[in-house]
Amino acid sequence: MNSKKIAAERAVASVADGMIVGLGTGSTAYWAIEAIGRRVQAGLRIQAVATSRASEEQASGLGIPLLPWSSIDRIDLTIDGADEVDGDLQLVKGGGGALLREKIVAFASERLIIIVDATKVVTQLGQFPLPVEVVPFAWEMTNRHIQALGCRSSLRMRDNSVYVSDNGNYILDCQFDWIQHPAELHKQLNLIPGVVDNGLFISLASTLIIGYEDGHCEVRQAGN
Repeated sequence: MNSKKIAAERAVASVADGMIVGLGTGSTAYWAIEAIGRRVQAGLRIQAVATSRASEEQASGLGIPLLPWSSIDRIDLTIDGADEVDGDLQLVKGGGGALLREKIVAFASERLIIIVDATKVVTQLGQFPLPVEVVPFAWEMTNRHIQALGCRSSLRMRDNSVYVSDNGNYILDCQFDWIQHPAELHKQLNLIPGVVDNGLFISLASTLIIGYEDGHCEVRQAGN
């Protein structure tokens, strides 16, 4: 069975009439948007905001009503995926390139449900390269400052060209191997001029839903 789809459908059961819903980005969030679209077509009345152009286009195609950012102050519920999640529900995100928008949405959300398959659950963050979004100006210098924190980093490429985020920025993929103090590293990175934000999501997730190929889900709550 598709464990990502199983986790997504479990999460979408939490969406209720009248909610403003944040739509994540990536291969797991894709299934959540599909499930929300089916519920909207069946009569669910919600409004949504998306964390990427790709998710926005998917939602529009499914008839999910999208709100302009200028019209909202808060989001009731966001459903998104993660590249890594540890036992404290701290996350590494940004493999899909939408980390900045995902973090803006997560910060504004009353609840953030993270959906993953079992391969994304780790005892310690760091095996997945940490994405760091940087402005293009003097990115090489910014990169050297990031490397001084103890990582190997590379500029993200796509189709033999530099990958450019929806925000017009570059992404550095930073291999730390083990991130012993995620909250401290988050602060250190964001203090470097040229860094827009990084893929560490600290104390933002409310609920983790893990999908398994045998069809069952495990639900974990923050603080438990």
